[in-house]
Amino acid sequence: QVQLVESGGGLVQPGGSLRLSCVDLGSTPGVYSMGWYRQAPGKQRELVANSISGGSTNYLDSVKGRFTISRDNAKNTVYLQMNSLKPEDTAVYYCNAVWYTGSNPPVEFDYWGQGTQVTVSS
Repeated sequence: QVQLVESGGGLVQPGGSLRLSCVDLGSTPGVYSMGWYRQAPGKQRELVANSISGGSTNYLDSVKGRFTISRDNAKNTVYLQMNSLKPEDTAVYYCNAVWYTGSNPPVEFDYWGQGTQVTVSS
């Protein structure tokens, strides 16, 4: 069972940096992807970045070059290093994990952390 716990959010000035961490306490084998979504007030939740098993990554266009996602499979942890933060990055950031059953066809399960607030303000 995937159990995601996030940490690392907080208040930072524009131009600053934060590092988010998300650990799967269930140490679930075979997680297909781990990543981060965010949701700002009045807006839809959007994918910020994810890391797919096998090494590929995806980023929201507006964070490319500023955010870096990394995944430590030995620690069942995914990180999001956020640099050059802007006020528009302010949101609740949610960790996400996707897992597929071994059945044919496979069934997808999405898991979410509780969210961590990131506020970029002077």
